[in-house]
Amino acid sequence: MVINMRFFDTYNNIPENATGCVVVIGNFDGVHLGHQALLAKARALSDDLGKPLAVLTFEPHPRQLFRPDEPPSRITMSELKCERLANHGVDCMFSMPFDWDFASQSAQDFVQNILVDGLKASHIIVGYNFRFGQLRKGSAQTIKDAGLPVTVIDEVVGDGADNLSSSTVRRLLRDGDIAAANAMLGWDWEVRGEIFKGDQRGRELGYPTANMNLDGIVHPAYGVYACMARIEGEDEWMPAAANIGIRPMFEVKVAQIETFIFDFDREIYGEILCVRPVKRLRGEAKFTSVDELVEQMAKDCTQARDILER
Repeated sequence: MVINMRFFDTYNNIPENATGCVVVIGNFDGVHLGHQALLAKARALSDDLGKPLAVLTFEPHPRQLFRPDEPPSRITMSELKCERLANHGVDCMFSMPFDWDFASQSAQDFVQNILVDGLKASHIIVGYNFRFGQLRKGSAQTIKDAGLPVTVIDEVVGDGADNLSSSTVRRLLRDGDIAAANAMLGWDWEVRGEIFKGDQRGRELGYPTANMNLDGIVHPAYGVYACMARIEGEDEWMPAAANIGIRPMFEVKVAQIETFIFDFDREIYGEILCVRPVKRLRGEAKFTSVDELVEQMAKDCTQARDILER
């Protein structure tokens, strides 16, 4: 649940006490350490100016509009992104519906209609490579030319060789390197979704699972993971093992997450489950028999328990 952050999906007729903010513009997918460094600098400036701190972002992610045929790439869906931004001191979030009409407006119209007339922004903060408006013709200079003060934050580089970027986090997740992705995020990546009733295969095999779709989220490398799981609205994180993928033995058409929560026996269909993969144990595999599959599942659970206990 998002606390102490106001949310708006329009720039028109917003309350007077939500105008005049220091506004940071960006997609903020993942709210990784680079984003967090930018937000910390923005927070310091907003405090100096005595103004609220706001984030101006876009939903859906522009990549979904411009490249609809590409595999899902979102690191954080909207609700989780809101929570992460609220955790880093953002007072207001302006999430603009991103469609072709919005994408087609000129950079000058974006600045005048949204930043000046709508948000009445007191100061704008952008990253070093920020571009906007039709054909990405707008830059920090475009905003300055409209009379708004602008601060450009330089690229933030992490301790490792990789730059702190959403694209790098996506690559690490797709490689199944959860620890490296989490190190770059600065928080434990998780997937959330409503639990639906599947074909009961897991229950028949002695491993009842909570099944969730991977709607819109970047697909981590398929396979079996040691995980922690929590039912939304509850505090307890529970150890679990999960299969992420298409389940080759009983193939499903759309990739999903099937989570077996250890020592757990409750009816939770329709609940929202939060799953945090911790470590990939192995890739997906097709077994010669159901008995061989069950034997491997037992080994997977033993290995997952051992990892999570450590």
